[in-house]
Amino acid sequence: MKTTFETDTLLFSLLRESPVSAAINGGIYVGDDRPDDSVKEDIVVNSIDLTQDYLPQIGTSNVNIFVPDKVVTIGGKQQLKANRTRLKELSNMAIETLRNANITGLKLILVSQTILAEPSVNQHFVNIRINWNIQTN
Repeated sequence: MKTTFETDTLLFSLLRESPVSAAINGGIYVGDDRPDDSVKEDIVVNSIDLTQDYLPQIGTSNVNIFVPDKVVTIGGKQQLKANRTRLKELSNMAIETLRNANITGLKLILVSQTILAEPSVNQHFVNIRINWNIQTN
């Protein structure tokens, strides 16, 4: 049986060995390892759940891609807004890597993608939700 430690490690390895790793100016982290005050482009992977003791194992993981907000002028006032161009570029790279992953006995299914705010560090992040269908021990 797989554990969430293994699904996290798998996602980390896939992304670390992909073009998105070289494209970001920060790091790739597992769980809560990302520095609290990071203002860099970072990727964080974590797993929410994974069934145990029977096959297929079904689970859910996240890939979160953080990008600093950019300053824009709206109505003559400078404001911080999501850098949607950069978020799109990095998420497309990550999604392509995940979709192309071919791992015997494991099916990685991209379920959803959304943009969320992280106001404490003036960033937004793309959350990519992944479902697992694991057929082998």
